[in-house]
Amino acid sequence: MKKKSLELEPDFNFILIAITSQLKDYRLCFAINKITESDFRKIEDYELLLKNEAEKYFSRYYYHPTNSDYEIYLLANKGTEGYLIPEAKEADYFLIIKEFIDDEDLDLFLSQLKQIDDIQVVVELNPNKLKSKENLLF
Repeated sequence: MKKKSLELEPDFNFILIAITSQLKDYRLCFAINKITESDFRKIEDYELLLKNEAEKYFSRYYYHPTNSDYEIYLLANKGTEGYLIPEAKEADYFLIIKEFIDDEDLDLFLSQLKQIDDIQVVVELNPNKLKSKENLLF
């Protein structure tokens, strides 16, 4: 009997933005909501299960602008049992923008984030270059 195997290629078709800030997650969301006129809301923590490791939980917020296709998640990089992306320990949070966002909208959003005094760094990352990129799939 012939065996068939199915190989699935993960889809990393999203925009990843690293944020460095000393603010607690809820304070950061408040500041982002205020300056960008968005509405990030706390949702269930992201649960990461890896082989031979304890469960890890990461704080997660969600925003879906009305009349748009994209959705944005804010994830804490530091969780209950370690880092979401260990090779990016200098990043405190990640913004994941799924679906299509217009370049002008993205540029405006990033420039507004950079105006927040308590954010030290805002930088776009290529998820395909991260070793732990699978941790970002949910």
